[in-house]
Amino acid sequence: MNQNAPSQPDPIIRLDNIRLTIPATSGPVNILRGISLTVARGETIALLGPSGSGKTSLLMLLAGLERATSGGIEIAGKNLSGMNEDARAKFRLANLGIVFQSFHLIPSMTALQNVAVPLELAGSGDAVAIASDALARVGLAHRLHHLPAQLSGGEQQRVAIARAFAPGPVLLLADEPTGNLDIETGAKVMDLLFDLCAAQNITLLLITHDPALGARCGRIIRLIDGAIAA
Repeated sequence: MNQNAPSQPDPIIRLDNIRLTIPATSGPVNILRGISLTVARGETIALLGPSGSGKTSLLMLLAGLERATSGGIEIAGKNLSGMNEDARAKFRLANLGIVFQSFHLIPSMTALQNVAVPLELAGSGDAVAIASDALARVGLAHRLHHLPAQLSGGEQQRVAIARAFAPGPVLLLADEPTGNLDIETGAKVMDLLFDLCAAQNITLLLITHDPALGARCGRIIRLIDGAIAA
């Protein structure tokens, strides 16, 4: 063995036999059935599968928004399975970016405020400046003070992307981020998403039903009935 060989960096995602079971009147429902997965820093991963295959459930576990029934979840070297809800929330604010199909912007807040709020919650002293810069990077420097209702769908999703990238996450989770956009706007949004991830060496896990979009990622993982397809 070569003692001078460089050590491999720890993976951003390490899942060990993740299972998610929920109770039901007819008996337990197995949502995820033993998911094991390792993802390196900077990888782009497409998660494909039919509706009900467990894609969004897996994303919720990775985000710390749900707890697995059993198994280990490690993100950026931290064991999410051992954290309580408050600890997971703090970890999420500092390390993860999330982009959903629905934009989840606060209607009464401007674009700038929508991006600044999670930064303020994370304790940033320069939240407004960081938020302004993030919006400029997604091409919305001229829309800082517009409310969501004054923005197009594509612009709203760009605000959501700016919000996700502003804290400098190590992992970006995207759940059908173009689902509410037309084809042309969706393509531009995805170009932006991939460019930002590459520029900042951010790991991307993308849920999509679109094989062509999945093919843009470095690796495709297919879920079927709560398990990774062989």
